[in-house]
Amino acid sequence: MALLVIAFFILNFGFGIGNCQSLNVINFGAVGDGRTDDLLVLGNIIAPKSNTWTKCDNGCWLCFSNVAGLTVDGTGQIDGNGAAWWNKTPNECAPAVISFENCNNLNFHGITSLNSPGNHVSVNRCEEVDISHIQLIAPKDSPNTDGIDISSSTALRISDCFFGTGDDCIAINGGSSHINITRLTCGPGHGISVGSLGKNGKNETVEWVQVENSIFNGTQNGARIKTWVGGAGFARDISFVGVQLINAENPIIIDQHYCPHQTCQPEAKTAVKISNVRFSGFKGTSATEVAIKLDCSSIVPCTGITLSNNMITSSTPGKKVKAECHNAHVSSNLTTPSVTCLTPNHISVITPKLKESTYEQ
Repeated sequence: MALLVIAFFILNFGFGIGNCQSLNVINFGAVGDGRTDDLLVLGNIIAPKSNTWTKCDNGCWLCFSNVAGLTVDGTGQIDGNGAAWWNKTPNECAPAVISFENCNNLNFHGITSLNSPGNHVSVNRCEEVDISHIQLIAPKDSPNTDGIDISSSTALRISDCFFGTGDDCIAINGGSSHINITRLTCGPGHGISVGSLGKNGKNETVEWVQVENSIFNGTQNGARIKTWVGGAGFARDISFVGVQLINAENPIIIDQHYCPHQTCQPEAKTAVKISNVRFSGFKGTSATEVAIKLDCSSIVPCTGITLSNNMITSSTPGKKVKAECHNAHVSSNLTTPSVTCLTPNHISVITPKLKESTYEQ
C-alpha cells in the first residue's frame, strides 16, 4: 500500500471557514507520482461546536483506520473546541480528536492538540507505532481528556512529548504490550496508568511496559496500575525508572480496588494478577502524605514488586511522607519512605524490552 503522508502547518487558517483559491500542490510538497497519497492541511484546525455533532457512534473527529505506513507530521495545532462537551452529564459521547485504528507502521510527530472533547489521541489495534514531539493540552479540570489511550496495540514508542490534561496523560488498556515511554513530561493530569483493567469481570492483559526518564509535575497520580474488583487477566513485566516528581500526588500507586464512582462490589473471588513490577529512581516531592500506596487484592496478591533507589519527600516543608502496603510481596532497597509488606517471594523482575522493529523509520 502506498505511503500516506499528512502534514499540518500553522498558517492561522480556520477549518471550514475561509476564502477559496487555487493552489499548486506540488509547491507544497506533493509527490504527484500517481502512487503516493498526499494531503497538506494548511492552518490551525478547529473542530465545530458540539451542537453541530449529531451522532455518538463515530467516537472521533479525525479518524484514521486500516492505513498501513501512515505518517502524520508537522507543527500545526488542532483545537478540539471541547469546552461545550465538558459540562455535559454524562459525556461518554465526547469524541477523541484523533483516532488511529488498525494502522500499522504508524508515525505521528510534532502536532499540538488543544481542548479535546474527550481523549486527545486513541490508538487501537495498531502495531509498530512511533510517536514523538507532540503536545496534548487541556485544562486540569476538563473531564476524560486523556492524552493517549492505548488499547489492543503492540510495539509503541512514545518519546519527547508534553501532555497536560484533565485525565491520564497515557492510559495503557487491555490487550496492549511492548510499550516504551521515554522523556515524557506529564502535568497537569492523572499520570501514566496501566488500566483500568477488569471492569465488569473482563479478562484483560497488559505486559512489557517500560517508562523511563519522565516527569510528573503537579499530577493527581504518578505511576499507577489500576484494576477493578472481580476482573481477571494480568498486568506484568512493567517498569518505571528514572522518574522526577514535582509536587505530585500519589507518586507510586497500585490500586486493585479501583472504583471511581463508589458503586462497586466488595472483594470478589477473582482479580487481575499483578506481578513483576519495578519502581526505581523516583526522586522529588509528593503532594500527599502517602507517597507509595500498594493496595493489592487479598484474593490474588501482587507478587514480584521491586522498589529501589527511590527518594520521595513531602512538598510541604516539615511534613513527612509514608508508604502503605496491603497484600503485596515486595522487595525494597534504598527507598524513602520505607515500605513494609509481605515477605518478598523473590520473583525475578525482567526489564521490559520492545520487540524488534520490522520497518525502517
